[in-house]
Amino acid sequence: MNNKLEILNVDLGDRSYPIYIGEGLLTQPAFVEKHIVSNQVLIVTNETIAPMYLSQLVDQLPVGVDVRTAILPDGERFKTLEYLNKIFDSLLENRCNRQVTLIALGGGVIGDMTGFAAASYQRGVSFIQLPTTLLSQVDSSVGGKTGVNHRLGKNMIGAFYQPKAVLIDTTVLSTLPAKELSAGLAEVIKYGAINDVDFFVWLEKNIEYLLAQKADALIYAIKRSCEKKAEIVEKDEKESGIRATLNFGHTFGHAIETHMGYGEWLHGEAVAAGMCLAAELSVQLGWMSSDEAARIKALCIKANLPVKAPEEMDGADFIKHMKVDKKNTSGSIRLVLLKNLGEAVIYDCTDESLIKKVIDGKDRDVS
Repeated sequence: MNNKLEILNVDLGDRSYPIYIGEGLLTQPAFVEKHIVSNQVLIVTNETIAPMYLSQLVDQLPVGVDVRTAILPDGERFKTLEYLNKIFDSLLENRCNRQVTLIALGGGVIGDMTGFAAASYQRGVSFIQLPTTLLSQVDSSVGGKTGVNHRLGKNMIGAFYQPKAVLIDTTVLSTLPAKELSAGLAEVIKYGAINDVDFFVWLEKNIEYLLAQKADALIYAIKRSCEKKAEIVEKDEKESGIRATLNFGHTFGHAIETHMGYGEWLHGEAVAAGMCLAAELSVQLGWMSSDEAARIKALCIKANLPVKAPEEMDGADFIKHMKVDKKNTSGSIRLVLLKNLGEAVIYDCTDESLIKKVIDGKDRDVS
């Protein structure tokens, strides 16, 4: 086992917090213990993760801590207010007070819901992120975006609320299905595409090592991704400016997830297709070159990710869902596009025909 430990810091003043990255951290109690504020702990997890890691985590908590659990169904379709209430039920049934620490043990759905519960319960309690998927390790566990989905739009109900710590144990990825690993790589690719060409080139050369879960490659890619996200969050915590560039591919991707039904496409799969569509629109606008767009597509293909819009969706379907995206302003559809590879820009699209042309183009391809 590689004993290398990386520690990053998200600098947000009195709400700053560490990100620990390494192998076997889930079995090292000191990392969790120092961020528990009292003897009350509620671990929120799901039916898939609980049998694998719940007892392992409980065994590491200090003697005397009153540990309770809330085990939710697994899947994006359960990221709703109805199932959020299951967390509140557990908190209230166990008479948890304002000193309780919530621990999110799971992927992005569990992390987002636990964070939103922590932000809301008694107007704010502490929580710790223990992400168990690559996607949540490099993206959703960092930055304080929490929330749930609505049938009309993804992540439309939520809050900005920062964790006390993020604990990233790369060994848990060994139980991650290959499809989920690829979905996480979509968010890793995103960081290179929007503002780090050197990282993008590294990914082109090392994607096979990431798919094979080589420890050094995983730790490097996770660290680099978290560094990039932390830098942006520190400058723009509540997405009033530069943080919006982290949504590259997401407006197209969220339309896919909403239309197809939450969970039919994994979030990372939808983002990958969305990045390729956004890159093609960037080419059509005369910004990035077709060769650069082709590199994004080729890297997604190497990562075993989709690069086209679903056959079931046409341009009108995308427009319908994109119009209710939370990032929109003044009636336009707000997109993140690329001037060049590594240079993201925010673009308010008022000409819907541009989007329809990308979706309904020849062979529905994005190359």
